[in-house]
Amino acid sequence: MIRVIIPAHLKTLAKVDGEVTLQVGHPVTIRTVLDALETKYPMLMGTIRDHDTLKRRDFLRYFVCEEDWSLESPDKPLPDEIAKGKEPFLVIGAIAGGR
Repeated sequence: MIRVIIPAHLKTLAKVDGEVTLQVGHPVTIRTVLDALETKYPMLMGTIRDHDTLKRRDFLRYFVCEEDWSLESPDKPLPDEIAKGKEPFLVIGAIAGGR
C-alpha cells in the first residue's frame, strides 16, 4: 500500500482524515500514484493536476523521502521507501507571497 498525504483543503474535499492509503500497480510513479488517488477520490480530479495536460497545478509540490520531486518526470519510478509504504508520498501546498 502506498501512503499519501494531501493538503488540508483536499482532505476536506475528499472527506478523509489523516493520510490516504492506495493500492498502486508497478511501476510506482508519480503518475500511477496520482491516477490511483483520483480513481479512489474522483472529486480530486483537476485539483492536483490539470484536467487536460495532467501537469502539476501551480502552488502544489510533490515530496518524496524529504526531496522535492515536483519537476521530476511523472513516470520516474519512486524509491522503494515509497513503493513499500515505509515513507509517504507528500502533496504539499506551496506558499507564495511577501512584501
